[in-house]
Amino acid sequence: MDVKIREEQTKKAELLEITERLAETRRGLFIQERILRDAMERIAEESPEKRISKQEFFLKYSVVTDKQIQELKNKLETLETQQREKTTELLRIRRFREGLERLRAEAKRRFIEKEEKLEQKELDEIAGICFLRRRTAVCNRGTIR
Repeated sequence: MDVKIREEQTKKAELLEITERLAETRRGLFIQERILRDAMERIAEESPEKRISKQEFFLKYSVVTDKQIQELKNKLETLETQQREKTTELLRIRRFREGLERLRAEAKRRFIEKEEKLEQKELDEIAGICFLRRRTAVCNRGTIR
């Protein structure tokens, strides 16, 4: 049981790590997309003469940024898959551990029930013996009630 608890704690820690990396990747993706949007907005505000040269530079730069964004999206997808797998593993371990706990509680309940029956049987035997001894003692004195 302790092994499953430790295993569950390990999986929780792994899931937390993946979730943190996922959040970090999403943040990076958001920043890269925001940089592109801001650059496009700034270029759109420029006069037509200045806009052409800046658009050319932006297009060259955007190819690199698009690659970074695609890499981040791929990483995001991979991390989401890992997160789903870890969540599934964690749930499987938790269900198994809870099943063990239920079995343990049931075994304990059955043990206590069995011990109580044995104790009751022993008490009944003692009461029967005491009854017979009293009855025998009364009979031996010659007075029967």
